[in-house]
Amino acid sequence: MAFLRAELRRLFAWLRDRGLTAIITGERVDGVLTRYGLEEYISDCVILLDNRVEDQITTRRVRVVKYRGSAHGTNEYPFLIDSKGISVLPLTPAGITRPVSDDIVSSGIAGLDAMLRSGGFYRGSSILLSGVAGTGKTTAASHFADAACRRGGRCLFFAMEEGAEEVCRNVRSVGLDLQQWIDAGLLRFEAARPTLYGLEMHLARMGRDLRTFAPSVVVVDPISAFRGPEPEVHATLLRMVDLLKSRGITALFTSLGTAKPLRSSAEYGLSSLMDAWITLMDVEANGERNRVLYVIKARGISHSNQVREYRLTDDGIELIDPYIGPEGVLTGTARLTQEAREHAAVEQRRREAAQLRREIERRRAALERQIAELQVTLEADAQEAEALRQEEAAHDTMLSRDRNAVAARRSNPARRSRYPGWRSRSLMPTAIPAIIACVSTWQGRRQSRWRP
Repeated sequence: MAFLRAELRRLFAWLRDRGLTAIITGERVDGVLTRYGLEEYISDCVILLDNRVEDQITTRRVRVVKYRGSAHGTNEYPFLIDSKGISVLPLTPAGITRPVSDDIVSSGIAGLDAMLRSGGFYRGSSILLSGVAGTGKTTAASHFADAACRRGGRCLFFAMEEGAEEVCRNVRSVGLDLQQWIDAGLLRFEAARPTLYGLEMHLARMGRDLRTFAPSVVVVDPISAFRGPEPEVHATLLRMVDLLKSRGITALFTSLGTAKPLRSSAEYGLSSLMDAWITLMDVEANGERNRVLYVIKARGISHSNQVREYRLTDDGIELIDPYIGPEGVLTGTARLTQEAREHAAVEQRRREAAQLRREIERRRAALERQIAELQVTLEADAQEAEALRQEEAAHDTMLSRDRNAVAARRSNPARRSRYPGWRSRSLMPTAIPAIIACVSTWQGRRQSRWRP
């Protein structure tokens, strides 16, 4: 043993004298870093490689034990060895200073963008999309990836439960063609079961893929597939979010939630890492199941607080305008039934209003006819009255003239002599009654005309 230690010392001295950089490997034994316990003391830099098995999953880790004359990290780092070489993912730095952007990124769903006053999410933000099974989480994530590729950006899609072919086939039913973006080199799928690697290995693979593909958008579907102790999963996701934010990458994470009104502490702990949180839900009522969504939070963005119903159509995800009935927000056939009922009521009121207008028009026409008849009668009475007035005036003039003539003849005897009739007194009794009879007849006619 002493001889071997002396030879190792001589070997290291010989390498140092000649200025050679040498890499010397050694086998670790229990309790010590090397077999002979000398190599780590005479070496300038000692790197420790470890391979651990936890829950039947192997994870390789590397740690810098010492490095003379240089500052270095002392923590363990996972690393990956595959056909592309060795990939080492450093741990997240303690600082949280990251670059920020005011640019807006569309979600790919017009109705969801309308619920956000900015029209989308900030570039470089992390978005959580949670919901129960069958609510369309992967479909919404595919809309997000499709919108990124349409803008000319690159999207890296980490699929934990489905392969690329399955996702492309399934989203064709809602009018999305992701294969065209794969062929154009703008979309790349990385599909692997969560149990294939440990949490750190998944993180290392992501870091390597981010460096080689340089995407602007990342989709992780779903993060609820990661298994392990809750603190370790939370730490891994925190490092994943920090890794993406440090590169200014917009990330969408989907998570399988529960149908219970109260969410688990893990879900709330996960949401604290995200800048925006959107929940998809199933609402069962009237013997049917309908899908609704709402925005729980969106940091720095004013957003709607409404619960919006949505449908998976041939043209994608379509949000339906909220309908508030007498019993609250209605969805599905209940909404259609209430809309039909209110439409029928509106039509009934419209018919009643039209009938009332027609009745008013009939009454107006009848009143106008009556008014016209009364006007004609009034004009006829006015003409008759004018004729009577003229006749009375003429009659009064005639009576006045006759009276004046009679008076003049009575007062002038010379003038009476000119008329033989006035010489005879026998004519006076017969003339006076005739005049009185004529006046009486005129008065009778006048009274009969004005009698009601």
